[in-house]
Amino acid sequence: MPRMVGRAKRLGVPEELRSSALAPRHLSLLAYLLFDGPMAVNELAGRLEVAPATVSLMVGDLDKKGILERTPDPADRRRTIVSIAEARRPAIESWLGRSAAAWRTVLAPLSDTERALFTNTLAAYEQALSDPGDATP
Repeated sequence: MPRMVGRAKRLGVPEELRSSALAPRHLSLLAYLLFDGPMAVNELAGRLEVAPATVSLMVGDLDKKGILERTPDPADRRRTIVSIAEARRPAIESWLGRSAAAWRTVLAPLSDTERALFTNTLAAYEQALSDPGDATP
């Protein structure tokens, strides 16, 4: 696990995005939009497990920098759909796409049951890290 995390940290931000001062919180937001496509602010907030207001601030900042685009939902004009700006998509795909391809490669040969076991184990690991009361010395 430490090697995997170390490799992920070495994924350098593409040159054209470096001046945008992207933080780790932006990485998760961009990854969801890249892998799952455009979505509403509330849906992003749920996936990121943060308040919608927090996501709105992040999206607003990245929209001003030309990284994201906000458009009204054609089905419900009160909702805003967030997507990666087409001009920035190639840089973000080259940055984060390799990770997605690697996950697809390693998960493809697994059965549905094996994939569920793997993802549930990772989720349990993450939960154990966030709950210091469960850690053993």
